[in-house]
Amino acid sequence: MSFFRKMKDRMFKSSSKLDAGLGAIVEDGAEATAGATDADLPDAAVEPVHPPQEPVRIDAAPKPDGAARAAEEIPHGATEAASAAETTGPAPRKPGLLGRLIGRTAEPRRALDDDMLEQLEELLIASDMGVDIALRVTANMAEGRYGKQMSVREIKEVLSAEVARVMEPVARPMPIYPRTPQVVLVVGVNGSGKTTTIGKLASQFRAAGKSVVIAAGDTFRAAAVEQLQVWGERAGVPVMTAPEGSDPAALAFDAMVRAEAEGADLLMIDTAGRLQNRADLMEELAKIVRVIRKRDPDAPHNTLLVLDATTGQNALRQVELFGKMADVSGLVMTKLDGTAKGGVLVALADRFGLPIHAIGVGEQIDDLQPFDPQDFADALVGLDRL
Repeated sequence: MSFFRKMKDRMFKSSSKLDAGLGAIVEDGAEATAGATDADLPDAAVEPVHPPQEPVRIDAAPKPDGAARAAEEIPHGATEAASAAETTGPAPRKPGLLGRLIGRTAEPRRALDDDMLEQLEELLIASDMGVDIALRVTANMAEGRYGKQMSVREIKEVLSAEVARVMEPVARPMPIYPRTPQVVLVVGVNGSGKTTTIGKLASQFRAAGKSVVIAAGDTFRAAAVEQLQVWGERAGVPVMTAPEGSDPAALAFDAMVRAEAEGADLLMIDTAGRLQNRADLMEELAKIVRVIRKRDPDAPHNTLLVLDATTGQNALRQVELFGKMADVSGLVMTKLDGTAKGGVLVALADRFGLPIHAIGVGEQIDDLQPFDPQDFADALVGLDRL
């Protein structure tokens, strides 16, 4: 199964609010083409009704001449139709083949008016897209289309294009620099999927031919260390650990020394999951940054913030605080398979403009993939182009 198909199938498995909401909005004020009159259909969709044409049988008799002969040579049915036309007007018309097909297969359509735009805004806000971006997206949708009858699929296509336009500038892979070791500091709150993300990225970099060292800097949680060790064994990547409760800044420094000595391309440093409202823990993160800069003033070369999509608008606050403490350079969004509110990623892109390196929709290694704005936009609105 392709990643896009998996993302689409899983992204809103709990509740397809955006997809279902778009259908409800259109049906709420729909005007089905099936109910249209003949006057609303193109000429090709209507066939005139002609009475049967039967030639008049002429028995042996003196040949008439002039007008009489012309009258006898006109088919009998046509003469009756002409007479009927004189008394009752044009012959009745019935829907042709195209008209009957349209009547059977037409999608519900609704005019893109103020009421519909307001409903769309509310739906986008409910999907955690945020007020500002929701208003701008709907305004762009209305430009050149206001008053036009639109189907659900047409609305999805336009909405997907607008979302992809917002996301395109931030869809960038994590840069790889020639200087080694490249230090990648990975931060995030408790339960964001940070440890799993490190394992998946390390495995993918190793598969791409890069040598990687992992430092298990979450020295306060034994389960995190064990999880990284499992990933390290699976990917053939060494994992540096320290006794439980040890100073994570000291471990990070030692890991830099080892990575330099071994000529590693990448050093990925895990950090303890921190609640962003715990000032003491956030200060500890700042200490890690200060210590590794003693070894390399440019380190960390990448600071990845892992965000849990299920946190919704709280992700905005996390980006603000972690950005101040650790100078976040890029984002990874996880757990898009467990939420109907993936729109928060659109709000993040619009507000901060930070690169989105990858998104995750599951626990397998191939469930973390580079961020593709169009695929994400299609999955977000439930648009299937396959």
